[in-house]
Amino acid sequence: MTLHRQRYGAGPRPALAVHGITASSAAWAAVGAALPEEWSLVAVDLRGRGHSRDLPSSTGLQSHVDDLVPVAEELAAGGPVPLVGHSMGAYVAVHLAHERPDLFSRVVLVDGGVALPLPADADPDAVLAATLGPALERLSRSCPTVEAYVDVFRAHPALGPHWSTVVEGYARYDALETPDGVRSRCDEESVRADGRDLLVSGAVFDSELRSVGVPVTILAAPGGMLGEPPGLLPVAALTAYDEVPGIDVEVVPDTNHYTIVFAPAAAARVAAVVSGGAA
Repeated sequence: MTLHRQRYGAGPRPALAVHGITASSAAWAAVGAALPEEWSLVAVDLRGRGHSRDLPSSTGLQSHVDDLVPVAEELAAGGPVPLVGHSMGAYVAVHLAHERPDLFSRVVLVDGGVALPLPADADPDAVLAATLGPALERLSRSCPTVEAYVDVFRAHPALGPHWSTVVEGYARYDALETPDGVRSRCDEESVRADGRDLLVSGAVFDSELRSVGVPVTILAAPGGMLGEPPGLLPVAALTAYDEVPGIDVEVVPDTNHYTIVFAPAAAARVAAVVSGGAA
């Protein structure tokens, strides 16, 4: 079983990138383009997404950790490499770095990786539906053409006002043409299993993040998944790490949950942290 991957840049110094819950490797195009020329960004399509959609469905985040270990081992053959995850990919990155800290020189968590509050009596599936909103609804939608499918992304309140060739490329990469129309490449069963696991594992993420053993930077967006404040990561959850050795927290201004990896200035900031560049 092999995950599909894309490599952005041709530099000899690699970093490993892990995308979000309904995303793909194409989410990293802007960050990869912003890296210094000696770097390259290896971005995978997680199982059930992109061109790895036909792999068996995920049963939770550990499925992705198990898939990524051999990729990371390959990249780290010459020494530990940076690991960057966005959204759900940041939570996968926490698990992965905690399990195999020997493979990574630093961990960058982009608007994710921090435990999300879930009331004891809450239904994780209901919370998932409320949180993902349009992203989850898109998975069951069929469009007559690729252009109509791209227009679904263009209408998203967090993406449409910030449309660019990078965002359009991301949307087109996700378009799967079938005899019944154009739909997302994401496997809904995988998305729901991963989302449920993410929501109920808050205490595990906090414990692993505090003890991961390599430097961690959390980059948070002030805008949420629909583009407006508040951000996905609660302020109180972020400030809880202010005094934790080895963990730095930074809010990337003028970004939402998506533009933190798509907008040029934000992607450049993510790339600088991944490559260890100056602020």
